[in-house]
Amino acid sequence: MDPMRIMHNPRCSKSRAGLELVLAKNPEAEVVRYLDLPPSREDLEFIVNNLDVEPGLLVRKDGHFKELNLNAEDYVTPAAVVELLLEHPKLMERPVLVLDDKAILGRPPTKFEDYLD
Repeated sequence: MDPMRIMHNPRCSKSRAGLELVLAKNPEAEVVRYLDLPPSREDLEFIVNNLDVEPGLLVRKDGHFKELNLNAEDYVTPAAVVELLLEHPKLMERPVLVLDDKAILGRPPTKFEDYLD
């Protein structure tokens, strides 16, 4: 089995809550601080193509998104989301749990519980 990975931003309370749930069940899970080590194109393509929600939900529509004058309707396809997150990893919604052939957006983090048992 491939190792469990969590895409994590320690400054985010939801991400910290998700990380706590994951490590309680699997202390060997790989913690990827994606702002320090941005995911590769291959990693992002895997996540977007195996995400449990629509790809556009992986993009944070926060103040930074607005500062960049981006339009949410332009980032709904897998390819557009990957390109955006390669250029602006800070816009990735978090936490994201990568497990086997799944990528789960932890919004709310308790969603992870269904996959951790």
